[in-house]
Amino acid sequence: MDNPGHSTRAQAQKYVREHFAAGAQYIDGRPARGTSGHTHSVVDPATGERVFRYELAGTDDVDAAVAAARDAFPGWSAATPGERSDALHRFAAVLADRAEEFARAESLQCGKPLKLSREFDVPGTVDNTAFFAGAARHLQGQSAGEYSGDHTSYVRREPIGVIGSIAPWNYPLQMAAWKALPAIAAGNTIVLKPAELTPLTSLLFAEAATRAGIPDGVLNIVTGTGKEAGEHLVAHPDVAMTSFTGSTAVGKRVAEVATSTVKRLHLELGGKAPFVVFDDADLDAAVHGAVAGALINTGQDCTAATRAYVQRPLYEEFVSRTADLMSTVRLGDPFAPDTDLGPLISHGQRDRVAGFVDRARSSARVVTGGEIPQGLEDGAYYLPTLIADAAQDSEIVRSEIFGPVLVVLPFDSDDEGIRLANDTPYGLAASAWSRDVYRANRATREIRAGCVWINDHIPIISEMPHGGHRASGFGKDMSVYSFEEYTQIKHVMFDNTAVAAKDWHRTVFGDR
Repeated sequence: MDNPGHSTRAQAQKYVREHFAAGAQYIDGRPARGTSGHTHSVVDPATGERVFRYELAGTDDVDAAVAAARDAFPGWSAATPGERSDALHRFAAVLADRAEEFARAESLQCGKPLKLSREFDVPGTVDNTAFFAGAARHLQGQSAGEYSGDHTSYVRREPIGVIGSIAPWNYPLQMAAWKALPAIAAGNTIVLKPAELTPLTSLLFAEAATRAGIPDGVLNIVTGTGKEAGEHLVAHPDVAMTSFTGSTAVGKRVAEVATSTVKRLHLELGGKAPFVVFDDADLDAAVHGAVAGALINTGQDCTAATRAYVQRPLYEEFVSRTADLMSTVRLGDPFAPDTDLGPLISHGQRDRVAGFVDRARSSARVVTGGEIPQGLEDGAYYLPTLIADAAQDSEIVRSEIFGPVLVVLPFDSDDEGIRLANDTPYGLAASAWSRDVYRANRATREIRAGCVWINDHIPIISEMPHGGHRASGFGKDMSVYSFEEYTQIKHVMFDNTAVAAKDWHRTVFGDR
């Protein structure tokens, strides 16, 4: 126990190998091995060490999971809102009771600092579960009314059926929750495919649902490749809806496959969030917000601050102070209590990020960072990086990097700042920094994004929706607005006249 961080890591590795020995699938209330004939490994990105090798799901596993979800749907959809609510309240309690177990597994597979898993990922998931436990009791349609004069109409809001969801590797626990909770709260059943790199907490999440008394088959996990398991899930004729979070390029393929069976589709895709600093902003707050907003989860966040536009009077000081603050961020073992920033998800992702920065050097200024830190070469680490003076049309400004890189550009007029913020195909998130309420309100109106923060960047809450515009996708996660994705509307109409021969029948036969 001389080094508590390493002791915790060893305990987490041992736990994973023992706990998931039965396989990385969870179908009809129990773990199972994949039958594709191929294996994959969970690798600790902080060390490059293989933690857990498992059998990938094949099409037969997807079929079994969909069948379990289909069989569970009649009973679960017929449960009262109160019954589903009670089950989700129990679910939240189980998650809270196992919080440390989830946090360690999340940090091990993702490389997140343990303080991020403990203080953000896990409590956010518990809160989201508790929120949907309450929201399950408020799935309401429109009030009844006599709109034709001779009939009473009302609207039923009903579950869709089996949902096939695909989640990314950057927030595996929270994404599992965002996909599953509104779906099952509304009475659907679900088959979730997590990323092959990070299946552990999705499996724990499904296991916790079973422990909470949610019926077998309501929540199933298939861990396989996108090409085999993912596409088969999206194309499956018994899957009524697909929800996908990931890159815009893969989202286009998901949409193409889903269209072949006329499925409902929900896409939360990439982002390139602008961070607009007007010249009356609190500079200290903006600098702190930029560093935190750019480096959250090592920048592997589709809402992360990636493009800072700073009005010219503040530009040079913003660049200097942001670089100084970035240089204080501590990289290291995710299980060590003093680590601020962990590795990227993989060495491949680290090299991809480094490639963006290296290509930018010829036309932009790397103010700080821009290299692999000494002493941490075994892990997928990359220094927090600030780039200044890049061209608006350059790759480093236009493309989603998904790493700890912030690009800063100046602007002159307010019109120019908002125009530059909107000069992107994406539209997921943005922030504006000003002490002028009129400036701030203009930014919220005119910046085209699904979320616009004022004088902050990143916070999310269960009660509010999350989703994008344009190439960032469509549909909402979290909040009661997510029920629009996971329910369908039915109009019910009752005749009130008890008359056999209706007046409108004459348009088909007879006279008035």
